[in-house]
Amino acid sequence: MQSDLMNRFLLLTIILIVGSLLASIPLFSQLANAGSAKKIQFTQTLTSTQDPGQGHSNEQMVVLLPPNSGSIYHGSLTYSSSQPIQVVILHQIDKSESKGQSTWTVDGNTIYAQTVIDLGSGGSVDFTGSALGLRSTNSSQFTVTVSIDGWVRAMNPQAIQKINPIITGNYTLKLPNTTIPIKIPLHEGLVNGKTVYYIITDSSNILVANQISDKQNWHVNLSPQLARVPSTSYNNIYIFSNGIEGNGTRGFQDDVLSFTPSDKQSSPLSRVVQATWNIGRNAIFLNSTQAILDANMTGKIKLTITDTIINNPQVAWGNDGLGVRDNRVLSDQTSYVGGQVLDVNTSNMTVTLVGHRGWGPDGKTMYYVVLAATPEGPSQSMKIQYVSILSSLEPLARDLYQFGNGFKGAGPFGYQEGITDAQPGDPTYIPICKVSMVTWKDPQNAKILENINDVNSETSSGTITVQTASVFNQDYVLDCPIVTNP
Repeated sequence: MQSDLMNRFLLLTIILIVGSLLASIPLFSQLANAGSAKKIQFTQTLTSTQDPGQGHSNEQMVVLLPPNSGSIYHGSLTYSSSQPIQVVILHQIDKSESKGQSTWTVDGNTIYAQTVIDLGSGGSVDFTGSALGLRSTNSSQFTVTVSIDGWVRAMNPQAIQKINPIITGNYTLKLPNTTIPIKIPLHEGLVNGKTVYYIITDSSNILVANQISDKQNWHVNLSPQLARVPSTSYNNIYIFSNGIEGNGTRGFQDDVLSFTPSDKQSSPLSRVVQATWNIGRNAIFLNSTQAILDANMTGKIKLTITDTIINNPQVAWGNDGLGVRDNRVLSDQTSYVGGQVLDVNTSNMTVTLVGHRGWGPDGKTMYYVVLAATPEGPSQSMKIQYVSILSSLEPLARDLYQFGNGFKGAGPFGYQEGITDAQPGDPTYIPICKVSMVTWKDPQNAKILENINDVNSETSSGTITVQTASVFNQDYVLDCPIVTNP
């Protein structure tokens, strides 16, 4: 079985596998003897109402996760309340099993054993059960802010479809979509006199990250790891600190880049070089690297080479650009092939990209975009930039674990979505990632893995194998910055 899988890697590219699998597999439809599952994540401020349970009419309750026939919830809850309250976890049982247990029921027929946890007016707790609520032991109404990150599983594969979304009382429980449109501000720059458009997602310098975030009103991640990339892996970007006012990063003339993605030397990473007009020199518009170097040689401007590296992949250059999808309607079955761009709007200076859902090292939902790749086959299938020098960044790249069997879902191989070992805020986070393949030795015993600890635990126990994803000895390395972490 393992040799067959390796042969598939050697014969097919990862992206072609993605397309064939996702075309025929509904989201999270499960193996014959396993239940369906779907991610739940939300933050909400709620107000309690009278507890509907028999014998609890003098108490107040907020139902967070309502009972749904045959479904089980599990995950983590964090809350802060206006008064001390209890966490109530309900477990559906047969009526004959209710004797000697603390139970809760609305109609006297459907019975739930209840687990009650006293955490006072705030705290965190892990839960598993048929329903989840918060309750006061008096009739005083309370307000509570809750955050839930977990899963809902249904033994009946059809039941899961009824939980999208769950509506209880005055709010809707939102389930994260597999793919979402991500709108990112565009920057206009110049390469040899021609206009290019690019985005900035990450910076090795916190001050630069904050400055650009404020100016473009969109968050730029801090990535300390970018400061360690080899000098052969980035180009230069010239940013003016004075002179002619304009739309450049510092509010002056357009930034000047060294290459377009059509050039073999091109990279999505750039080192920031500050260009400053010297006192007494009349500023003019410089539209190319050569013009800037000539102005520096004649003493018109001063160039300051910084140690700041940014991730600024280009999305349009001249008459070329990243491939725009023909089908712009996103769904749980949206594959990675056919383009990662939904729209390029140079009037509003935005680009809309396909955001792919995955999980951070702690199991929290995050979305990432894919902008460049090596080897060439996957980049062509995704209609993104092929950058051979990305392979030199593999030692610094974060791991992105994808699944080759197990729970079927919307990951790139048709199984559960991937898990990354670093996210923004971590010292090891970097927008560059390398893909590793996770394979269950016995797919019938597969379960959903939610975080890096799960991956490490299953690897140690020998239930899964983890191998670098490669074709013809070329490993998959991507420019895949995390762009939102809701």
